[in-house]
Amino acid sequence: MRRPWVVGALLAGALLLSGCGDPRSGGGTAADLPATTRQRAAPSPQTSPRTPPADPPAVLYLGDSLAMENQQVVGRELRRALRAPYTSAPYSGTTLCDYLEGTGKRSLVPDADKAAALVRRLRPDVVVLQFWGNAWGYTPCMDGITYDGSPERYLERYTADARRLTDQIAAAGGQRRPRIVWVLQGPDPITPERVRRVNRVYEELAAASDDAVADAGRAVSPASGRYTWTQHLPCTAYERAHPEYCTDPGRGRTALHRDDDYLHFCLAPTTSTPKPCPVRSPGILRIAREITRAVAERTGG
Repeated sequence: MRRPWVVGALLAGALLLSGCGDPRSGGGTAADLPATTRQRAAPSPQTSPRTPPADPPAVLYLGDSLAMENQQVVGRELRRALRAPYTSAPYSGTTLCDYLEGTGKRSLVPDADKAAALVRRLRPDVVVLQFWGNAWGYTPCMDGITYDGSPERYLERYTADARRLTDQIAAAGGQRRPRIVWVLQGPDPITPERVRRVNRVYEELAAASDDAVADAGRAVSPASGRYTWTQHLPCTAYERAHPEYCTDPGRGRTALHRDDDYLHFCLAPTTSTPKPCPVRSPGILRIAREITRAVAERTGG
């Protein structure tokens, strides 16, 4: 088996959060992405982990390629557990500043799908934000500031963008300010400390703004180490009961990543056009369920 951390240095620029497609490859630019998806709640015959609230929260889900591949499963879990009206508008290869109003042509997200614009139009109760922390040649709004080039400068800029995004979402919501759920990221075998520090930015900002975090990264980390990368984890009870999610039952373990992609959780190959993951993928389900749990907790569901 090819070890992703061996080839990671060669693949990082090609794979990191272009997700199911790379904006630099000629396919998968913002213009190629599907329009914002609005998915209304429908009663589910399946058993929910909790009683749905009487007034289901409307949820808006934004992010980069992790959100792109997760979006259908996140919507399914929110509808199943909370009957939540749900909209997703992820763009692969993006970072926080892409969703800020005022970035113009330096952004990969069109004006209509900026976070504040969507909040004004859709009036969500909750905005879920899932960002790995991209800062590469194809995220021009970061002005060339990268973690590898200057960790402290990168974190200073990233924190400032996170605050601006929080402020713009709050202002757009007005008296009905939506609550933000920041999704904490899983381990990165190349720069593990970067992910730890980005997650700390999310945690501190959520605490200061009466928002919340969803520690989805813990759901895809080994019990022995929150920031220890692994390709496989022991199957959960749910995965054992649903064999399609326990990919290696003989060893009692399931795959989180493909051999050739240490970052994404979709077990299908990446494509030139970003799209939701087309196959059952245990890591995506784990992440989606933690996001749903956090939204339910934050909204009293």
